[in-house]
Amino acid sequence: MLWPFLVALAIHLLFGTLALFAGRSSRTAIMLGTIGCVAASIVGIGAAAHLLLFGGHVDAQMAWHVPIGALHIGVYALSAFFLLCIYLVTGIAAIYGAGYFRDHGDDRRVGPLVFFFILLAASMAGVALARDGILFLIAWEVMSLSGFFLVTFDDQREDVRRAGTVYLIASHVGVLFLFVLFALFAQHGGDFNFSSIAAAGALSPEMANACFLLALVGFGTKAGFWFLHTWLPEAHPAAPSHVSASMSGVMIKMGIYGVLRVLTLLGPPPLWWGITVIAIGALSGVLGVLHALAQHDLKRLLAYHSVENVGIITLGIGLGLLGQSAANPEMAFLGYGGAILHTLNHGLFKGLLFQGAGSVLHATGTKAIDALGGLSRKMPTTALTFLIGAIAISGLPPLNGFVSEWLIYIAAFRGGTLNGPGTVAALAVIPALALIGGLASACFVKAYGIVFLGAPRTAAVEAAHPAPAGMRAAMIIGALLCVAIGIWPEYAFRLVERPALLMAGTASAADPILAALVPITRVALSLFALAGLLALVRRALLRRREAPIEATWGCGYEAPSPRMQYTASSFADPVLVPFEGVLHRSVHEEAPHGYFPREAHYEVHSGDIAGEQIIVPAIEKLVAVLGKLRAIQQGRVQMYLVYIFVTLVGVFLWQLPGGGP
Repeated sequence: MLWPFLVALAIHLLFGTLALFAGRSSRTAIMLGTIGCVAASIVGIGAAAHLLLFGGHVDAQMAWHVPIGALHIGVYALSAFFLLCIYLVTGIAAIYGAGYFRDHGDDRRVGPLVFFFILLAASMAGVALARDGILFLIAWEVMSLSGFFLVTFDDQREDVRRAGTVYLIASHVGVLFLFVLFALFAQHGGDFNFSSIAAAGALSPEMANACFLLALVGFGTKAGFWFLHTWLPEAHPAAPSHVSASMSGVMIKMGIYGVLRVLTLLGPPPLWWGITVIAIGALSGVLGVLHALAQHDLKRLLAYHSVENVGIITLGIGLGLLGQSAANPEMAFLGYGGAILHTLNHGLFKGLLFQGAGSVLHATGTKAIDALGGLSRKMPTTALTFLIGAIAISGLPPLNGFVSEWLIYIAAFRGGTLNGPGTVAALAVIPALALIGGLASACFVKAYGIVFLGAPRTAAVEAAHPAPAGMRAAMIIGALLCVAIGIWPEYAFRLVERPALLMAGTASAADPILAALVPITRVALSLFALAGLLALVRRALLRRREAPIEATWGCGYEAPSPRMQYTASSFADPVLVPFEGVLHRSVHEEAPHGYFPREAHYEVHSGDIAGEQIIVPAIEKLVAVLGKLRAIQQGRVQMYLVYIFVTLVGVFLWQLPGGGP
């Protein structure tokens, strides 16, 4: 049953090419791209869901014209799940993109944007289908490059060009580690074929540890582990919103797929692997949500929440590794299951939230949180769907984010039966996950309250309009899926069972856990339904009465102003004060003076400590060192020929008997 995925790839490439050569007609390019993406997604979702529900795996291998290896593609439980995520998120994003660019006109060709968006989806599918290292790296590079052209679509702006440069550098630094990783695998297995690597037997402990660390850095750069994440808050806000939804929803998850794929080749994990991954997850989750809480740009806030949720997924993977190393199959199964399910859940609610942010930007022309307010009256569909996404990302029932986090919680509690450092690491996940959830709730109370509630703060909000139909349709689909997984978690978990079984290496009875989970979601749903019913009753009772409408945050003032409302800084500041030691915060304050002060100023800036204090200074020092090597750039061909000759002589001497291998 490999042919549906090949058909989906063919549809992607065909319609992407047609959109690229659609001439100057942007509307034609958008139409072709949307049809191609949605058609490929329908085929791919159906095929992936069939494999996940009914089992099986498929392989195909053929010769191809590269010096090493053979063209080897295939689908098994883990890749089928990620293919489901890819096709689902990109299909919804394509529908949204059609509405987003509906009024774009033909002032600028969007054919290249449509082409690279489709190429991104196809290359991600190629990464999941690849069963040998060469094809994997080719698809990985195509994915990275197509992401670069999408991020830099609006390349007239300096900040967009900078974001694209940072993204491209990070992508290629990460892939250097992957080159070394696959070279080590090829040395062990005799070639780059994953089947050969697995058949070659267990790696030596030293090589397994080296491959594990290389995978964490190489794939962690794409996933956005904290300290390797600095490209992410730059690239996501710069890209068009449906691109941001796809990059955050699934592209960074290819880093998670890479980590999981490598773990299936490394053999039984030692204890320190699980402890290391849990530490990375806790650091990413807590610092990611803290940085998100400090943001004033709506899309940048959501970008940092990607770091947070990758941290949650990583916590689940760490628990799975601990369960394997301690021979605790239930813990391993639940840890991996929660991590894999959260991959899908995050793709859905983060895509929904980025689409909501894009709708706000489309309607008002700004992403600045403090310039918004009162949009729930102007954009009721966007407000409702964004609220659903906010509840889901906060891990609250009855939505999908709660389901996957519940599984990770249960896996952590199961870790209390371990001995030694494993017990400490597993139990540390519980307060870390609780802290992440609490801070995420505070962050989205801030974001939703300031953007959609209260009174308009600027004239841009007064001119806001509802999102076009295509954008609303995509957000409604995403919101319904978030609700459906939360209400019927037992069906969603069936999609996760086979990948979790593959990772854990053994089955575990999850039915009792799901039996305890379902009543929680049902009760939460009942409470929401009761609140909705009471709201309808109240509306019916007040239908014939004139209810006075007063300004929000009036506070008894005779002439309240929108400036009296809470700002993003004033809301978040009390929450962030206890964490000043881990945040790079600076305050610019001009206090009021005199009995009748004419002006006052207060501004808080929270920088990224990893980027501003570690990575950027290190890069600047590296550039300074490399600048001294410019002396060898003579600009004369003769000198370059001398360099080549000296290099060839050195290689020849190295290969003499007694020299190199």
